[in-house]
Amino acid sequence: MMLCVPMFVGAQTLTFTDHEPMGNMRTQVTRQFFRLVEQESKGRIRIDHHWNGELSSSYDAYETVREGTKADMATVVPEYDSQRMPLHQLFKSFLAGPSGEAQVALIRKAYKTIPELTEELHHAGIHPVLVATGYPVGFYSREPMADLNALKEQTWRTASFWHISYLENAGATNKRIPWGERVSDSLRSGAIDGIMVNIDSGWDIGAHRAAPHLLVSQELWLGHIYLVAMNLDRWNALPPKDKRAIERAASKTYKAMGKTMDESYEQMLQQLSNEGCTVRRLTHEEVSDFVTNVRQSEVQERWVKEKESESTADVRRVFEKLRSLVQHAHRGTVPLCS
Repeated sequence: MMLCVPMFVGAQTLTFTDHEPMGNMRTQVTRQFFRLVEQESKGRIRIDHHWNGELSSSYDAYETVREGTKADMATVVPEYDSQRMPLHQLFKSFLAGPSGEAQVALIRKAYKTIPELTEELHHAGIHPVLVATGYPVGFYSREPMADLNALKEQTWRTASFWHISYLENAGATNKRIPWGERVSDSLRSGAIDGIMVNIDSGWDIGAHRAAPHLLVSQELWLGHIYLVAMNLDRWNALPPKDKRAIERAASKTYKAMGKTMDESYEQMLQQLSNEGCTVRRLTHEEVSDFVTNVRQSEVQERWVKEKESESTADVRRVFEKLRSLVQHAHRGTVPLCS
């Protein structure tokens, strides 16, 4: 049965932009969030949503929402604006972490207990109304790999500066190639041996056809943050009852998000298998060994010291708080938020 939400005369419309097409796991979660916003506000808020980069590319989304002219809200990826959001880069520094409900709980707890994260966004002129992540990272390779030790002396492609350091510490060479067809071409030609990327992005470019061997684990959580962010002035101008409606909608979205993530992950692996990709799930011990072997702690400490030398406020305190949360969550000790 379809639930119809009456629209009030004079209801305010918030314009939203996303760089991805409607229909994948994350965008479906975002769309459901908007339905809930309209329901919880009893029609006082309407979301005019635009997808597939119609109003802004992923790299321009932050500026688009900060300016607030073309859009009131946007999906903002902090990794693409590291100068304005340095503290948010810490999420992706952790190779391993929780999945599903535990991952959602971790993200929510991080924003509740580390106020510097929201303060950083407010200083940048935006307010987070929903925080989501994506699929875990995977290793697509042209040839079968017995384990991640096989990365040594191979040539790979990844994008994150964290992951580049980890690949290099594993003994691989990283080759910088713009994302898209050129990556697929490089896999087909043998210019690279594989790619380290979130598994859905590999699927999107057909990486599994040229690199049909995938090593993956839900513990390789990626830590790629997607913020549904609102222009800060627009947020501050909302009546308290509308802010509360948005927060209730977010809470309901979070409660369903973990299950959606788990189900979508299994569906994605099944799709890859159906198309001939050999999928092997790494064990917990293999993931733990990889984190140790690529010297994650050393890379993190070096980055924190760099930011301290640049006078990045609160970076060590935020890193230590987030590290504690990730470690506890990975052991299953972070309680779900209400």
